[in-house]
Amino acid sequence: MYSIANFTFLSLLLSLMAFQSCSNSKREIPTHPDSPIFKDSAVVVLTRKIEASPQTAKYYYDRGLLLHRMQQDTFAIRDFEQAAKLDSNRAEYFSAVGDLMFEHKDLSGSLSWIQRAVQLNPNDPTARLKIAKLFVFTKEYPKAFSEINIVLRQNAMNSEAYFLKGLIYKDLKDSSKAISSFQTAIQVDPSYTPAMVQLGSIFAKQRNPIALKYFENAFKADTSDVFPLYAKGMYYQEKEMPEDAKNEYRIAIAHNKNYDKAYFAIGFILMQQDSIEQALQQFDKVTGINPTDAKAYYNRGLCQELLGKKAEALLDYKQALNFDRNYAEAEAAIKRLKNKN
Repeated sequence: MYSIANFTFLSLLLSLMAFQSCSNSKREIPTHPDSPIFKDSAVVVLTRKIEASPQTAKYYYDRGLLLHRMQQDTFAIRDFEQAAKLDSNRAEYFSAVGDLMFEHKDLSGSLSWIQRAVQLNPNDPTARLKIAKLFVFTKEYPKAFSEINIVLRQNAMNSEAYFLKGLIYKDLKDSSKAISSFQTAIQVDPSYTPAMVQLGSIFAKQRNPIALKYFENAFKADTSDVFPLYAKGMYYQEKEMPEDAKNEYRIAIAHNKNYDKAYFAIGFILMQQDSIEQALQQFDKVTGINPTDAKAYYNRGLCQELLGKKAEALLDYKQALNFDRNYAEAEAAIKRLKNKN
């Protein structure tokens, strides 16, 4: 079951799978990549500049920035790397590579690039906070604090620095300091939604209704992210207020029809309310949105089994096990059904 508790201090650093297209290896930099994006007029202009002056690092950097804005990060990182290769004295070139690798969860690859950027420009707060995030992930908190404090000495109004401190204190189970740090981040930047969500998470765990206000403010500040609405639903669900919870999940779905966690949560509640057919429909929607969600297949299988549809249930349990080979409950369910036959 999804829960607010799952939104821990590592939530912004999870899914740490290697980003295959972003590595520190050498690459040939094509001037005419076989991609429609390079037919864009703005990209064409920069490509022609590169062809006319292939040793000018800035042209690669500028094209990389443009490609990144166009969400073409595989090509962008190639240009950033080439810029750094041609001019190894510009911190922003190394920082661009490190930032992009970090965005795509290649943490080990990003570190050396960001460290090089800091060596070239010790006053770069973005690079220092990226290093701090890496240390937060590896739980090297003294090193993380060192980087954060350097940034705060340069600028005491850096909201992200306070936010990172809050993440560390939260993981160290020091709720009072975590709350103080997150609140300071919001005081510095009243629209800093990650801190609002974290405060909501802490207060929700304490069953303090002020959590709802933080979630509401987070959604108002960024309506493109429906997680705060989902979190409100989980707050009600954990307080055994299922109808209020379902209402929040439905509001989240109204804003984002592909938010699979909300469908799953509704399905879970409906199962507990013995509305099995309706619950099955919710899990069916989850598998349509996320075809590799093992838990959705397993729970849909439970619904099928409760409805007496053993063949369909068996297929769902097998699918769950297919996507998660260590899914013990799915394996037990398969054995259970086979033994009944």
